[in-house]
Amino acid sequence: MSKNLSDNTKQTYNFLHREIEKDLQEKSYSRDICTRFPPEPNGYLHLGSAYAINISYTVAQKYDGSFNLRFDDTNPLKEKQEFVDAIIEDIKWAGFDPDRILYGSDYFDKIYNYAVQLIKKGKAYVCELNAEQMRIFRGTLTEPGKNSPYRDRSIEENLDLFTRMKEGEFEEGTKVLRAKIDMSSPNIIMRDPVIYRIIHASHYRTKDNWCIYPMYDFAHPLQDAIEGITHSMCSMEFKNNREVYNWFLEQLDFVEPPKQREFGRFNLTGVVTSKRYLRQLVAENHVDGWDDPRLPTLKGLRRRGFTPRSIHNFLGEVGIAKNQSTVDISMLENCLREDLKPKVNAVMAVLNPLKVVITNYPENQAEELEVQNNPNPELGVRKVPFSKEVYIEREDFMENPVKGFKRLMPGEEVRLKGAYFIRCNEVIKDENGEVLELHCTYDPETKSGTGFTARKPKGTIHWVSKNHGILADVHLYDRLLTDDELLKEEDKSWSDIINPKSFVKLQNCVIEPFLKEATCEDKFQFLRHGYFSVDTKYTTADKLVFNRIVPLKDPWKKGKKKKK
Repeated sequence: MSKNLSDNTKQTYNFLHREIEKDLQEKSYSRDICTRFPPEPNGYLHLGSAYAINISYTVAQKYDGSFNLRFDDTNPLKEKQEFVDAIIEDIKWAGFDPDRILYGSDYFDKIYNYAVQLIKKGKAYVCELNAEQMRIFRGTLTEPGKNSPYRDRSIEENLDLFTRMKEGEFEEGTKVLRAKIDMSSPNIIMRDPVIYRIIHASHYRTKDNWCIYPMYDFAHPLQDAIEGITHSMCSMEFKNNREVYNWFLEQLDFVEPPKQREFGRFNLTGVVTSKRYLRQLVAENHVDGWDDPRLPTLKGLRRRGFTPRSIHNFLGEVGIAKNQSTVDISMLENCLREDLKPKVNAVMAVLNPLKVVITNYPENQAEELEVQNNPNPELGVRKVPFSKEVYIEREDFMENPVKGFKRLMPGEEVRLKGAYFIRCNEVIKDENGEVLELHCTYDPETKSGTGFTARKPKGTIHWVSKNHGILADVHLYDRLLTDDELLKEEDKSWSDIINPKSFVKLQNCVIEPFLKEATCEDKFQFLRHGYFSVDTKYTTADKLVFNRIVPLKDPWKKGKKKKK
């Protein structure tokens, strides 16, 4: 197995490691440790998927084993090559390097033959109850089920019917193959589960070769066993499935069968991780596709600007729990800040421009000022052009300042970052009283880096030269949901749940000419605004579009303190 990003993430010793080490000590397997991630190719991966992948992947790394990516493609109605390609791309981008990429559909012949073996052993039968009848016969949590009237068919009849199912003789819903286990089992999953159903649909890989397809509970343990998986790790919602998982492997006499082990499900505040809800958000156009930067899909996180390293560090911080846990999205955002802070250039971008005319600066003159790229000296310095007219943030000026305001105001000085002190002398307004521009003077003796000055300005603000700056659009993203709890309500409306400020589009922002050559996924810190990445979807040769990944500080932290 290749070593990459996960080498540097925290591999905290946990309950899964203890169980694996016990198996190693007892020599339960004559083969190396092998784990897998088995996505259904019917959607896009999200952060919850990355959590599950990371568990199996880091186990394989820790114990010098191997890791398979296996597509559990046993349902032709929902699966597409589009999803396969996206999952492979996302997993590799995230830094998980599978040793093998496999497909459950490649085992259809073997799985069919295993079903025939069960029939021959008297452990499976063809049933003709419809779905509603089967539900009634299954019983409840407090009442045992009843045997199907077809349960005692002869082996010969079952083999004949199953063969005819495979040959396409019967319509969908008329027949299924069920395992013959125990209709009185306290575990409802063990009450003669369906293991094959008829689906007359073309499969994205096997085309029209099959019209019967295995159910997950049957296919999954067999796929694991065929591949030599030692530890099949899954979320706690499959704990009750472990019994049937083991039953199939026992009935089919697998030697050194894989072991299913469960971990707690992972949830995040402020985002949607349910596949069903994600599909709904996309289908109903509440978001900008599967790669919307507000979604926790890996495509959305990548487009927004999150790095593989930040995701791995986050997963290391989260650890592995036995029970369901909910993690605040702020933890992921902070991992991104920690990853980018020493690595990216801190540049000046004015998102809501207000023109400043420096009246005593020479006409038609421009100079290049040297500005540090980052407190990390290894990133060096850059040249920033300065001229008579500059843009500052509109919010950095107040004509009638409130108490504590420490930026530009009439009659007071501020420092332009990396440049000079300026003093506001005149405010130019339109007929409606809207401020159009400011007329200021500068002190040439206060140039940054030229020496000591006794005066202390009110504050320091960023700026961009009007004649040299370039226009860009900026997308400000925030948490998609206003309240996670509303997701649980049956009559919920997305319009009531989605944060109206989760996406704000700003046009005609002005950025340093230094950013002119920025390319998709390049990342920067915009002074005072946060960390930004060049958008991959809307950036063109003529227009740069930046996505804010995260603000410099968690804006929700203050609100949470107030709420308490």
